[in-house]
Amino acid sequence: MRVLELAKNRKTVRKFLPDKPPKEDILKAIEAAKEAPSGMNAQPWKFVIIDDHWLKAKIREVCEEVEKKFHEKVSGELGEWLKEKGFTPEKPFLSEAPYLILVFGHTKAPYWLQSTWTAIGYLLLALEELGLGTVTYTPPNPKPVEELLNVPKDYKLQTILPVGYPADPKPKYERKKLEDVVSFNGF
Repeated sequence: MRVLELAKNRKTVRKFLPDKPPKEDILKAIEAAKEAPSGMNAQPWKFVIIDDHWLKAKIREVCEEVEKKFHEKVSGELGEWLKEKGFTPEKPFLSEAPYLILVFGHTKAPYWLQSTWTAIGYLLLALEELGLGTVTYTPPNPKPVEELLNVPKDYKLQTILPVGYPADPKPKYERKKLEDVVSFNGF
């Protein structure tokens, strides 16, 4: 099963080689993503590809501003996990990756959220198949990015995918066992 192999190999990537993948590969991955099922076949997603250096730097700047505010307030289990893993407000992958794919959902469509994230799942596997890495990064407050890009009010940023050839040596996080996540005929 090719999909299972792709899913097992896919990992979070935050460091990229400087080589820029062909734009056709990015479009091929989005071609797969747009085939995802959606409520009432509304296809409520919009993919915005950013490869302009200035714009990537500006997106990074506004995201780091909201990340700083988030990191000042976060506590509890999430705060501990972020510190343990070494996460900070700095997001260099937003300006260093050759491409950013911003995925938006049309909030007036039925089941827009579930449908958009299903398409994102397809996109992640398609990028893996093409040998490209990414991380699903969602800023704590997407409004500044939406304002920067003049996004229509009925669309909401779901994730920013920095995309390129992986240069991240970090291994994939361990997954739970199948029997830990599956049950039959009840929870």
